[in-house]
Amino acid sequence: MEMTTDTINRLHELSLEAGKGKVMTVDGEHFAIDGNGDVRLLKPQNLSDTAVEVTTLMGIVDLVKSMDERKAQNLYIQVKSPTKVIVFGHLDEYGRREQLVRAKAMTPEIYYGNFLDQEQMNISLQSQFEETNDRNILLKVIGNLKEEAVRNASDDGVSQAVTIKTGVASVDQVKVPNPVGLAPYRTFNEVTQPTSNFVFRMREGMKSAIFAADGGAWELEAMSNVKEYLTRNLDEEINSGHVIVIA
Repeated sequence: MEMTTDTINRLHELSLEAGKGKVMTVDGEHFAIDGNGDVRLLKPQNLSDTAVEVTTLMGIVDLVKSMDERKAQNLYIQVKSPTKVIVFGHLDEYGRREQLVRAKAMTPEIYYGNFLDQEQMNISLQSQFEETNDRNILLKVIGNLKEEAVRNASDDGVSQAVTIKTGVASVDQVKVPNPVGLAPYRTFNEVTQPTSNFVFRMREGMKSAIFAADGGAWELEAMSNVKEYLTRNLDEEINSGHVIVIA
């Protein structure tokens, strides 16, 4: 707030006559003056104390549509990461911006780079990844590995070839593709999970691991997907200028 010369002079006069402390009103603003004569502007407590916390994008949409008390103000929705979205209010005259809603996606914890045994990797691929062609190939390889397969695998530094069971009494050599395109659950469930490249490796003991190999490019795609979802479901509010979505 910009104060005029008259306001500053009046505050100085009030500070000189301050005793044990008092609250004075000058030009419609309230000031607290302590016993030392120090002046502090009293800002109104008209902002929300805490943000509403949700775990879905639809939760944000529902809350924004129902905020009748904020219909006359601009609301800003910021996609901060693939798993975090925040709704802010407008900037008030004191430079404050209230945080109204926080969304945090519920995603499984996936241990990239850790070698898992046959059963653990099988469960991880089925429960923590969307279905893709490469995921199905990996499941076939893992589910049919022979005990000595990985020990005898051929490895050209990029892809590995292992022996898998293809029937009751038959075996076959299968080349495992690398990199593999996988889509882990790592953003909000309402949007498409980005597919990105991973390096798949196997070693003795029928253990295998996947290593991220896209340099984090999936995050930009996921954030774009989240923004597109919010834009599509809040089109009326956005077209009216009431809501602005940024990523």
